[in-house]
Amino acid sequence: MIALQNGVSTWLGEQLEAFGVPPEIAASAGDAIVGGILFVTAFIVLYLLGKRGVLPLLDRLLNSRDLDRHARTPIRRFAWILYLFVGITIAFGAAGYNGFLRSLATIAAAATLAIGFAMQDVLKNFVSGVFIFTEKPFRIGDWIEWHDNVGVVEDISLRITRVRTFDNELLTVPNYQLTDNVVKNPVDAKKLRLKFVFGIGYDDDIEAATDIILEEARDHPGIMDDPEPSVRLTELGDSSVGLQSRIWIEDPSRADFVKTRAEYVQRVKERFDAAGIDIPYPHRTLTGGIDIAEGPVAGE
Repeated sequence: MIALQNGVSTWLGEQLEAFGVPPEIAASAGDAIVGGILFVTAFIVLYLLGKRGVLPLLDRLLNSRDLDRHARTPIRRFAWILYLFVGITIAFGAAGYNGFLRSLATIAAAATLAIGFAMQDVLKNFVSGVFIFTEKPFRIGDWIEWHDNVGVVEDISLRITRVRTFDNELLTVPNYQLTDNVVKNPVDAKKLRLKFVFGIGYDDDIEAATDIILEEARDHPGIMDDPEPSVRLTELGDSSVGLQSRIWIEDPSRADFVKTRAEYVQRVKERFDAAGIDIPYPHRTLTGGIDIAEGPVAGE
């Protein structure tokens, strides 16, 4: 291959000399023309290989991971740019521009180092975004909790995730905060268990209160029969006995959770009132006497 390239370069140099080009210029021009032809040819071959081979393979890989369209596009674009850079490097090597190739590699290494230091947070968020898209700890529309924040995911990109809180505030969250910390996804499963503690008085009938709590759970259309509701005595407080109710709702969302629990608790409260079951609240009784001095207050 090298012998053929040298032979073609020599022949081109001789042809240029025949047209009156000085020998030293003609020889250099012949090498440059042959190198240019080899570079263009190698790059075209690699470009077509990438379009017809590498990109379809990448698409099949991304589809197998069931990634959303807005997630596939930036990953596909980044992979294509990386492939083109590798293709240009290989084409320079095929053209015999080894000196230029070494210079390009040195420049690329220095640029990569500088960009890496300058874009640490961006790269960290990008890697976290890829993790979110591939592992899917949550999806758009999911209700998630992390740190002291709660909200519904509205959008996921490779750098940030947008979350709408239940106070209608939009949070723009860097992706690394959602991958470096524990994220709770209460609606990832097909059902959600809710717990609520009803406090009754020490003199009230525990069995009657338990029956009311279970009856209201079974009668509510939003509460599942399987798993069935349950009640356990869990607390003996200063002024009340705590009965913890455990119920399940199907296909949960934040709205369903709030609505179902509110309706259920209200119905139990109304039944308690009708049955004369007290829901006590903490209170204190002050005893002892207070001496109030007669006459003017000191200092007046």
